[in-house]
Amino acid sequence: MIFSPSSFDSRANGIIFEEIQIEIAKRQHLTAEFKEINPMAQLPAIVHGSFKLFESHAILIYLASAFPGIADHWYPSDLCKRAKIHSVLDWHHSNLRRGAAPFVLNSALAPALGRPLNPQAAAEAEKLLSASLAKIETIWLKDGGPFLLGSLQPSIADLSLVCEIMQLEVVDEKDRNRILGPHKKVMQWMEDTKKATQPHFDELHTIVYKIKGRLQQLREAGANSEIQSSNAT
Repeated sequence: MIFSPSSFDSRANGIIFEEIQIEIAKRQHLTAEFKEINPMAQLPAIVHGSFKLFESHAILIYLASAFPGIADHWYPSDLCKRAKIHSVLDWHHSNLRRGAAPFVLNSALAPALGRPLNPQAAAEAEKLLSASLAKIETIWLKDGGPFLLGSLQPSIADLSLVCEIMQLEVVDEKDRNRILGPHKKVMQWMEDTKKATQPHFDELHTIVYKIKGRLQQLREAGANSEIQSSNAT
């Protein structure tokens, strides 16, 4: 993941925390120190006192439950509503994430991590990503309100899924438009979630916008280099 929805949740609910950035490109997640927190050597992870926890959805649930004064709509006390949120989060891991993360990696992010782009893997991931976006529209956004499960206010499920899709900001704009363009309800839901969580939404995604700008510069430099080579021949 490029960023964590748990950081989003903390900001939106006024939870005081210290954010420590782990640079994957520098392999900081593989250090012995970090593996003491998460032996899986993956992000995100948190430490609260002596308690250590990893996996983004587990962290979101913990943060929404462990601190007083968190608005009920994030993780409702109603058992049936909670179960519905869990169903979205479980679906996310085996569908949307399996499409979005490898697509972003193999179509844009890999060179920044010292790996080659893989168009074939990106194409396969795009199929699952597009199918997942269609499922969001026809199942999770089909009822009533502007947020997932027909809710009038966002939940931790909205945060998690929107953060996943926001990673598409770093890919080439024509690819992003091709993928998101057919899904107007998804785009409106993302905009509604952004508005409901400002200014924290833009604060959290600052790093995404920076990566987007850096990758765009690299793409433009590569295109100019190809033009110059073509002119030389």
